Amino acid sequence: MEKIEYDAVVIGGGLAGLMSAHEIASAGFKVAVISKVFPTRSHSAAAEGGIAAYIPGNSDPNDNPDYMTYDTVKGGDYLVDQDAAELLSNKSGEIVMLLERWGALFNRQPDGRVAVRYFGGQTYPRTRFVGDKTGMALLHTLFERTSGLNVDFYNEWFSLDLVTDDKKVAGIVAMQMKTLTPFFFKTKAVVLATGGMGMLYRHTTNSYINTGDGFGIALRAGAALKDPEFVQFHPTALYPSDVLISEAARGEGAILKNIKGERFMTRYAPKKLDLAPRDIVSRAIITEIKEGRGFPGGYVGLDLTHLGEEYIKERLALAVEAAKSFAGVDAFTEPIPVRPAQHYYMGGIDVDIEGRNPDIVGLFSAGEAACVSVHGANRLGSNSLLDTLVFGQVTGRAVVQFLKSNSSNPTSNYEKEAEKVVDDAYKLVKSESGVHFGQILEKLRDTMWDYVGIYRDEGGLLNAMSEINKLRGMISNMYVTDKSKVYNTEFFNALELRNMLDLAFVIAKSALERKESRGAHYRTDYPDRDDNNWLKHTIAYLRGNTVEVTFKPVKITRWKPEPRVY
Repeated sequence: MEKIEYDAVVIGGGLAGLMSAHEIASAGFKVAVISKVFPTRSHSAAAEGGIAAYIPGNSDPNDNPDYMTYDTVKGGDYLVDQDAAELLSNKSGEIVMLLERWGALFNRQPDGRVAVRYFGGQTYPRTRFVGDKTGMALLHTLFERTSGLNVDFYNEWFSLDLVTDDKKVAGIVAMQMKTLTPFFFKTKAVVLATGGMGMLYRHTTNSYINTGDGFGIALRAGAALKDPEFVQFHPTALYPSDVLISEAARGEGAILKNIKGERFMTRYAPKKLDLAPRDIVSRAIITEIKEGRGFPGGYVGLDLTHLGEEYIKERLALAVEAAKSFAGVDAFTEPIPVRPAQHYYMGGIDVDIEGRNPDIVGLFSAGEAACVSVHGANRLGSNSLLDTLVFGQVTGRAVVQFLKSNSSNPTSNYEKEAEKVVDDAYKLVKSESGVHFGQILEKLRDTMWDYVGIYRDEGGLLNAMSEINKLRGMISNMYVTDKSKVYNTEFFNALELRNMLDLAFVIAKSALERKESRGAHYRTDYPDRDDNNWLKHTIAYLRGNTVEVTFKPVKITRWKPEPRVY
């Protein structure tokens, strides 16, 4: 197996990975970025509505970073590590202005200041935006900036597994997707910035590349996930395709209505209404549908018609285009059909405030793949792009300090360990018959949606654990029909399924353990938040066919838990 050596390897070419790579390379180190897709096709591009920021002199005069931190902590149902939330708020303006100086063309107010819109759970409007294509604009800007540095891009490469030595990073094995050729990337530091895991669920706003690869890699290497039970469902996915209709629509004044024409959020969040946090709005929509006030097929309407055609075209062009293309709906004259779908993952690889994993020396993580925890039990809209950039930068700088203090490379020979990684990958698809990987995948997605979704209970979670156990056992008898060596997407889909099954097992077990309702984790058999017993982070390790669950305290600096009312 060919060996390539770098100071640091970043897995993932989205905003978090690019920002980390930018910081490491700017300090003079040689960096590799390994990505399943060309970086500008990373899922960061799918973030539409905006990026939250407090900018001195450019924000509401009544706003300040403390309000932003408070909104984040309350939005996360007090499971947020408050030092991380304070860092996010205090660096938010700096990051947005940096991206603007690098070329991001934010919408402006008439007086020339960067424009703002409300997003759910915000005390004051502080979401900056580029129409409804903010993620795409920021991603292109950062990719251009990073491409001019000492960074080698390995696009359309698939990362298999970490190679470690005595709980220290020795490198990672990745495979060129065009030829199925494996390479060993020898390095002292790896940043997992692999994004989310939406494809675990039958209904998701995520792209097909979001298969939880970084979580699977971390778990198999012996690293823990933090708060894996917390999965966010976005209230407004287009029916029936699940294409995202951005929260920007409600931020600009769109109204959710049931089949009776009622603005039903008056019943669930009388103050914030349609701009309550996502977990509350998602549960409200499901309740309306279950109680017979949804439209036939199971959806509600998102009404933009009162905003006026010109305003909608200026601010929400993508929503209009998606509604027309994928639902045949004219958003200028009729409500858009929407329902909840999986959208984001608050859980992730356990890291500290600088992105360091405590289990493996040299392992870092940033963005949606990481759990700092800055989002707690529920992420506020427009905090995800901010998270990728702030903690991508912080993590990249932590890697720089790590590399400066760890100058020597391990001298051991890792060929055997690297070859075993490749052998284990091929074992998954060695069968010529048995169960096609697609059958396992479809069953997994249905199981997660039915039992580990918006509403959960003990019986359903036990069913999920049992079913996922069966599916994990079936992969030893799994096959793919394509045996070619050139762009064998079926082969890589099967490897993604391994990551998805490992992650699903940990999510279901952690959800079963947490006997309360908090944020996006709603137990119908334990409907109340229980701060006395459950104001703590879940720490979950995958140990073969079992999940070991321990806990960590939440870092509370200034804001004590209070009732979460909107």
